[in-house]
Amino acid sequence: MLIRSLDELTGSRYEVDWGNGTSVRLLTAVDGMGFTVCHTVVRAGTSSFLEYRSHLEACFCLSGSGEITDMTGVGHRITPGVLYALDRHDRHRLRADPDGDMTLLSIFNPPLRGTERHTLHREKASSY
Repeated sequence: MLIRSLDELTGSRYEVDWGNGTSVRLLTAVDGMGFTVCHTVVRAGTSSFLEYRSHLEACFCLSGSGEITDMTGVGHRITPGVLYALDRHDRHRLRADPDGDMTLLSIFNPPLRGTERHTLHREKASSY
């Protein structure tokens, strides 16, 4: 059985500044569970162009709000209690509203190593 707390991983190599926020990787590939669980904070007012070519991702909004927009331009509001899943390695733009950070519980499959970071560009999606 694995027991971890956000507090014990904060400040460790598993707390990653991914570009427009932070992600504490609570479970990673080395844990052998077959998926990764992250506590992800998206900084207020930021916009990130992302794509996960090697992973599927699902995110459940814990607090704050924002929007996820697909490449056809369709946007979806993200508020506490809303889940979105990138089931086709979807390129997307993730925005946090300007009035506060958005906090997500993020799940990746296959699992992350735990130290991956984005390189954010306006024209090209960051991927890992």
